[in-house]
Amino acid sequence: MSSGPSARDELHVPGSSELHLAVALDGAGWHPGAWRAPDARAAELFTARYWTDLVQEAEAGLLDFVTIEDALGMQSSKRDGGDDRTDQVRGRLDAVLVASRVAPTTRALGLVPTATTTHTEPFHVSKAIATLDFVSHGRAGWRAQISSRPDEVGHFGRRSLASQPSGTGGATTQPVAWELLEEAADFVEVVRRLWDSWEDGAEIRDVETGRFVDVEKLHAVDFEGRWFRVRGPSITPRSPQGQPLVVMLAHGSEVYRLAALGADVVFVTPHEHAEARSLVEAVREQEATIGRPERLRIFGDLAVVVDASPSVAVGRRDRMDELDGEPWRSDAEIFTGSVTALADLIEHWVGVGLDGFRLRPATLPHDLSVITAGLVPELQRRGLFRRGYGERELRARLGLIRPKSRYAA
Repeated sequence: MSSGPSARDELHVPGSSELHLAVALDGAGWHPGAWRAPDARAAELFTARYWTDLVQEAEAGLLDFVTIEDALGMQSSKRDGGDDRTDQVRGRLDAVLVASRVAPTTRALGLVPTATTTHTEPFHVSKAIATLDFVSHGRAGWRAQISSRPDEVGHFGRRSLASQPSGTGGATTQPVAWELLEEAADFVEVVRRLWDSWEDGAEIRDVETGRFVDVEKLHAVDFEGRWFRVRGPSITPRSPQGQPLVVMLAHGSEVYRLAALGADVVFVTPHEHAEARSLVEAVREQEATIGRPERLRIFGDLAVVVDASPSVAVGRRDRMDELDGEPWRSDAEIFTGSVTALADLIEHWVGVGLDGFRLRPATLPHDLSVITAGLVPELQRRGLFRRGYGERELRARLGLIRPKSRYAA
């Protein structure tokens, strides 16, 4: 692991390729048995040093950003609630607070924690992510996620859900899923309005005149909907990016629509080349339907067990499956093989219109290190990935505009 910001973090002229790479960080890794791997750091999962090492390694590999998983309930092997297993990682730190803690230890990597839209308030999320954008000097994002598990409902006692979605990501038409997605759409809209509620230049800070703010540049958002009534303005000034990055994981057309309405980046989960093409087309169709002015960035999600040789990767996955007592299953395609084969897959799939990939390392720090020290150089040799950071602000690096406040005259 890197002990500090890498020398590779110095500004370079980016390559011609627009391929983007992100990594999803979750505990000891995405395989349920990852914490028992020989090089796992299970004793350090709840320490700042562990997360600092991970993000510094990601930055050394020139990755665009990392996402940090979070939820309102304990990890579980079940989709509809908690379980009684004690042989898997249970417990996690707050993702937004982790991102804020590690931000000063990096200089270019984007930081995108998860914050839930169910049982929480948009005002709190808006100021937390805006604060992260200040702390990181324009590298913040937010992964919006719904919560439908009954055990999570029980933590708050303010509502009940009559029925539950049959899967994750909203890939169901049951009434409760629609309700949670409609609520999430309003939640994201309120957050974005609050981010706009301070115009650029609202802070005057003129000691001689005694004026700190220009009240004409602070605006009430006056949002009234089924779930939220928010007056505003925010208590946090407009952050460096104006609008921090909003990302979503989507498994169905209704979530593609939600992403088209409110997100900047959407993660899809293709399992083969033809499906990757059809998912890109489905997202673009939703964009066209709502008349979205700026196109979504579409990333393919892949869970990865990657090593120098396929036999080593397969052997490692088999050992983890044996430790966990069952084969690893995921909503995303699980790639198991060599660095070269993973680069081949990425090169093949990017041709269908994907803007990039979010990789879910099976074990941490092992698979992350293979990605940064093996996959990235291989993609660079093929001319598919940049050799240095260009734009430091996350939106700009992804080719997204910095929007003006909607309330500006």
